[in-house]
Amino acid sequence: GVWLKESGTRSVLNRVPPLLTDLYQFTMACTYWRAGKHNEPAVFELFFRDNPFGGGFSLIAGLSDCLLFLQKFAFSDDDVEYLRSILPAGTDAAFFSYLKELDCSAVSVSAVPEGSVVFARVPLLEVSGPLAVVQLLKTSLLCLVNYASLVCSNAARFRLAAGPRRRLMEMGLRRAQGPDGGLTASRYTYIGGFDLTSNALAGRLFGIPVAGTMAHSYVTSFSCLEEVWPQTLVPCGGGGPIDFICLVKGWLGRVCQLLGSKTSLVREGELAAFLSYAIAYPQNFLPVIDSYSVSCSGLLCFCAVALALYELQYRPLGVRLDSGDLSRQSLEVRRVFKECSQHFSVPQFESLIIVGTNSISEQSLAELNKKDNEIDVVGVGTHLVTCMRQPSLGCVYKLIEVRGRPRMKMSEDPEKSTLPGRKSVYRLLDADGHPQMDLICLSEEPAPKAAISLNCFPLRLNKTLQTVTPAQVTSLRLDVFTCGQITFPLNSASESRERAQLSLQTLHPHHKRLQEPHDYTVALSERLHSLVSDMTKGNSKGSNFLLSN
Repeated sequence: GVWLKESGTRSVLNRVPPLLTDLYQFTMACTYWRAGKHNEPAVFELFFRDNPFGGGFSLIAGLSDCLLFLQKFAFSDDDVEYLRSILPAGTDAAFFSYLKELDCSAVSVSAVPEGSVVFARVPLLEVSGPLAVVQLLKTSLLCLVNYASLVCSNAARFRLAAGPRRRLMEMGLRRAQGPDGGLTASRYTYIGGFDLTSNALAGRLFGIPVAGTMAHSYVTSFSCLEEVWPQTLVPCGGGGPIDFICLVKGWLGRVCQLLGSKTSLVREGELAAFLSYAIAYPQNFLPVIDSYSVSCSGLLCFCAVALALYELQYRPLGVRLDSGDLSRQSLEVRRVFKECSQHFSVPQFESLIIVGTNSISEQSLAELNKKDNEIDVVGVGTHLVTCMRQPSLGCVYKLIEVRGRPRMKMSEDPEKSTLPGRKSVYRLLDADGHPQMDLICLSEEPAPKAAISLNCFPLRLNKTLQTVTPAQVTSLRLDVFTCGQITFPLNSASESRERAQLSLQTLHPHHKRLQEPHDYTVALSERLHSLVSDMTKGNSKGSNFLLSN
């Protein structure tokens, strides 16, 4: 556990140094500094505007990396010299001395815990501190939260599509957007509900269970039984080595006779590949069986090798299907497993694992569930890690207060206007314990209370006042980083995964529907709604500052 946390910390520091930001953060910081505004107390908040994938919810992820980034935030001498070379020539030399002294010792953050269900427009992180510092943090924090939350939410949707029984394996490293994209995907798809990853480094860094056996290239590299070496296998219970090739040949004849199959159609190279793997890993035998023909060769070779392993007291795992109609093929494979189980009196054979891995998407996974099939594990790559249906969550980081005074971005597009002032966020639950509304209040307002009705203004409902009486009330955000110190336990991937599943379980089914979910209500308190109205009206009146002396 300690090693995992230390390696995770090193991973963040290597991936997200303080220079991993946009240049204009430095030009703004310099201008704040020149104007004497750099130490003014300021507050930003991070949120997204629409739930991803046309769905009804999202999961927040990336918080642990944000906290580690903030804790170690500092510019090295080399960083500062590089900035000196790229900032405009007129940049005051004293600004670079200021940068060398910067850290996050005056920064505080409140946030929704990682893995929690969240909704559009709800402030997920509130970052407070000196104006120049919290401005410099913007791009890095967005980078850490945006993709992590998006791919975590995508994984949660795959989990809902798959149902609770079927195991899910992430195998998208080769299709991911670069090494960091691959690592991030492995980590946060696990938090979102996947069970396994093919990514060995993600297993090491984040403690995620890792799985994988062979590819088609391994199978097709063999052509004849002479390539199998060694040719013997010692029984699991001990004893002298057994001629495994001879044993498997005998089983192959019996299997073909049982199933009415022609031994002449069995590919010798495929059998050689399976034999070699089984001799090397007799307890981890799970080959891909569609390199040539599933019914004429791959399945027969597997059954012969697996039955030979059982005879020697080993436990083969199962098979993988990677092409064609997975539902139909899985039914045929299971039928053969049951037939072999009964005929050869090997009870475990009928419950061998069947893995399906053929360009699985959320839609094809949902369709798979509608058909009869015998697939136990689904491997997903491209559609999962690249988030093909929506490439970005669109998180934004907006200024809401300076020197204790609320700030609001106005826009001709109402969707792009921001909500001013420091806030508290509460989740109101109904009598069944399901979330019914997220209420955004000004931070100085008293918290809503259970069983006491309140008035609010739901977003997107065009200023319509609504009265609600919550059965329970919970505060969504916690203080996670205070004056430069992490004040909330850093969760492991498995701990965040558990929170995600528990959080999703509380959500009402009509908000979890993958197609046409019910809209979840996010509302403003009366006082916050009034502040928004007042600031909007004040902005529209304009100013006569040009006429002043």
